[in-house]
Amino acid sequence: MVNIKECLTTDIEILAELNKMLIEDEKANNTMDIKQLKERMIDFFNSGYKAYYFTGKHNEILGYALCDINKTPIYLRQFFINREVRRKKYGQIAFKKLLEYIKTDKAEIDVYVWNNIGIEFWKSLGFENKYIHMTYEKNNIRKYVTAPRGK
Repeated sequence: MVNIKECLTTDIEILAELNKMLIEDEKANNTMDIKQLKERMIDFFNSGYKAYYFTGKHNEILGYALCDINKTPIYLRQFFINREVRRKKYGQIAFKKLLEYIKTDKAEIDVYVWNNIGIEFWKSLGFENKYIHMTYEKNNIRKYVTAPRGK
């Protein structure tokens, strides 16, 4: 059983802690500490984003989502399921219930290219690649090894 509960500004502390775990799990290059993540979450709330908890049958927090519901389709910026309850279909159920709760059947997401688990999760829900977003940083170039031509 998964329920959706809209978060309030009083939930910022918990959302920042969950966001920190999401950053760790995605292996994101985000070095923000909890204080900075709280400030950023406040900025999200002030710019029209909404956050939602996914709760279980005993009201325990299973995860959360942060969405820009003013976009069409909605932009799902953050989606996190607690590590202890993964691989139990909570993510799939939470995603479907979230769409029902906010009354939409379309969503967009960004997933890091190295986050294979995340990519497979989203594909299992029917997401497809729409475009490739690329970034350049002069002092932070990732080197990819390719096979020599003809082999």
